Amino acid sequence: MKLKKAILLLQLGTPDSPKKSDVRKYLSQFLNDERVIDIPWLSRKLLVNGVIVPFRTNNSTKLYQAIWDKDDGSPLMKHSVDLQNKLQTAVGDEYVVELAMRYQNPSMETVLEKMQKAGYHQIIVFPLYPQYASSSTGTAIQLFMEIVSKWWVIPDIKIISQFYHHPNYIQCLVNRAKKYDLSKYDHIVFSYHGLPQRQVDKVHHDKQCAGHHCETQVTQENYFCYQSACYQTTQLVVEKLGLSKEQYSVSFQSRLDDKWLKPYSDKVIEELAKKGAKNLLVFSPAFTADCLETIYEIGTEYQEIFHQHGGQKVQLVESLNSGDDWVETIKELVKN
Repeated sequence: MKLKKAILLLQLGTPDSPKKSDVRKYLSQFLNDERVIDIPWLSRKLLVNGVIVPFRTNNSTKLYQAIWDKDDGSPLMKHSVDLQNKLQTAVGDEYVVELAMRYQNPSMETVLEKMQKAGYHQIIVFPLYPQYASSSTGTAIQLFMEIVSKWWVIPDIKIISQFYHHPNYIQCLVNRAKKYDLSKYDHIVFSYHGLPQRQVDKVHHDKQCAGHHCETQVTQENYFCYQSACYQTTQLVVEKLGLSKEQYSVSFQSRLDDKWLKPYSDKVIEELAKKGAKNLLVFSPAFTADCLETIYEIGTEYQEIFHQHGGQKVQLVESLNSGDDWVETIKELVKN
């Protein structure tokens, strides 16, 4: 008997359209997640629904409209669907490849209902986040488990919680870098999505990331520390590229306040311009698909900051998207 096996790709999500109503719906679902804004329930509801969503919806709508393609729609959705289709071709009939979003559509509830009816013997869950964080990988896995736990028959389940250290993933990043002449850039920035410092602290037994050498090494203690994973991702890439410590920086973007992981990417970009840098190359290794945070935040906002302070060009290194090497990497990770 041949076992029925499935791969479930999990991605963050995107509004259904760049209309204000759809952006508001997306922001509300996303920011009301207790793993994203990890404060007491009532405080979160008042903050998110009374302050953040009402004030951010208009601006976020404009940003989504700026990156939305009239034919392909959301870049994140386009790259994710392309990845699903190419991976399905790569794995053949050994697996069925499904795609679900943590927020909005295709929803995990809808996709898992379909998968339950299909009666798979094994499901391999693959959140598309290289570095584990509770607010990304953690919340996706939690929702998956909550839904599947209600099934009468729960199949064999395997979860890939992070893969930043896999040689093939690192090679994918190196392959993207090879599209550029590194000698033409004054500095290289590895910009990761930021997190509140308190969320990183929670990983450690003493509730303090400081003192665990997360910027320099991975240990059994800090294996799931997002900050440690980001620095180690960078280290693995720069070793392959042969970069010295003076040639690159690690920073964190998309902060909401001054209690997030430092240094902040926008400030790093500004300081590099003030020091005379004219051309920057920026990686975004926490994102496997280009989206608002890469296309607009780095490609547009950081370009404006850099130019304003004397710089010339911020060159964004495209994400893995649906590249053939990335497809083969997922295939390798799933099979092994």
